[in-house]
Amino acid sequence: MQYDVAVIGAGVCGAMITRELSKYDLKVVMLEKCNDVAMGTSKANSAIVHAGFDAENGTLKAKLNVQGASLMAYYCNKLSVPYKNIGSLVVAYSWDDMKTLDVLFERGFNNGVPNMEIISQERLRRMEPYISDKAIGALWAPTAGIVSPYELTIAATENAVVNGARVKRNSGVFAIEYKDEMFFLSTASGVIKAKYVINCAGVFADQIARMIGDHSFKIIPRKGEYYLLDKTENKMVNHVLFMCPSKMGKGILVTPTAHGNVLMGPTAIDLDFDSKLDVDTTIEGLDEVKDAVRSVIPALTTRNAITSFAGLRAHIDSDEADFVIAPSEKNGRFINVAGIESPGLTAAPAIARYVGKIFNEIAPEYKKREDFISTRKAPVRMNELSVEERKAIIEKDKRYGRIICRCEGITEGEIVDAIKAPCGARDVDGVKRRTRAGMGRCQGGFCGSKVVEILARELDVPMNQITKHGNRSKILYNKTK
Repeated sequence: MQYDVAVIGAGVCGAMITRELSKYDLKVVMLEKCNDVAMGTSKANSAIVHAGFDAENGTLKAKLNVQGASLMAYYCNKLSVPYKNIGSLVVAYSWDDMKTLDVLFERGFNNGVPNMEIISQERLRRMEPYISDKAIGALWAPTAGIVSPYELTIAATENAVVNGARVKRNSGVFAIEYKDEMFFLSTASGVIKAKYVINCAGVFADQIARMIGDHSFKIIPRKGEYYLLDKTENKMVNHVLFMCPSKMGKGILVTPTAHGNVLMGPTAIDLDFDSKLDVDTTIEGLDEVKDAVRSVIPALTTRNAITSFAGLRAHIDSDEADFVIAPSEKNGRFINVAGIESPGLTAAPAIARYVGKIFNEIAPEYKKREDFISTRKAPVRMNELSVEERKAIIEKDKRYGRIICRCEGITEGEIVDAIKAPCGARDVDGVKRRTRAGMGRCQGGFCGSKVVEILARELDVPMNQITKHGNRSKILYNKTK
């Protein structure tokens, strides 16, 4: 199949860029090596909308962070994605830390971050009653927030598909050839031809770039481990709480999530170049998270942890380590979007616009469509509705009255919607990310088998073909009796 643009990688940046390009009168395809979108960094990160005081002045990170933070509420509203503007606090425990806050404040001011303040111990304690007695002040950034990163990725993808974009899953790219002004991308699902390519391959972006002879950057996978706590703990923290940052990143944080849990982490460990699939948690890493969080909120423990996980950040192997967003010097029709580590999620809406401008400059022949659909219809969320609203929906479709996931209150109707959506769920984890079935306290212990049954029925395949997350993650093999 021939396309005008092929976007490689279906993370949050790939999805937002594909949506942006679907505004134009062109054929665009997003290629993903996994069985679903949001399967890499976009499903395993801190889910923070950063205010923008961390990135060095004058960098692309700084510019796009602040722009992205200001755009996030707009895009989440358009795409019906959970977002909360709760603000962030960088907590100081010593006078040296207070000096660091001064540096962050000045940097944020120069980056254009609005309404920041350095606040006293007394005000900090009013804002966060459970904060450690050793905390002596904080940098308050009210423009920070929290978002659901995988839901933003899914929503942007669905909106792009509604506007005519294609998504090809299980289509990892393993070779690229350029001839006759056309890229030939060899993928696991066949050869894709495209006039332009946008490389959003996350930790694999350098390997994709090398396929056209571009060796201008190298990605180091930086692993971070997390604990996710039950919703019973959400009274313990009101804002995003950071410690003072180090050269390895923003440090271990504590934050509410957009759905009411509490998230703790991440660690920051640079892995070998060949360890780009290592998302295993470790005793050492999780202990580091526990010890660090204990110094922020002593009463917060992992007793009510419901899961732990790890994610990888695409860190550029460079002293500057800025985002790499530009046409390749090897081929001006190949745009690299690489090194999108934190604050990449925050910057994603701005990155999409930035890439859209680059594309418009190198391909001005493509004009914007007049029929672009900018919004995504909100999925039915039964546990957010009034009794009267629930009754009305159940009267029309009884499946919305059958609870499948007791922990999160998710119904059969919602799961069917997720499967039938544009670029809908094909596996158990896909249902989980779209509906939260399996994200509660029991982590799918009770509802998992029912989700498998519903997937098999709606996809019209045998149950032993349903996987947890594609590839060889089969849940059932054969009947034993």
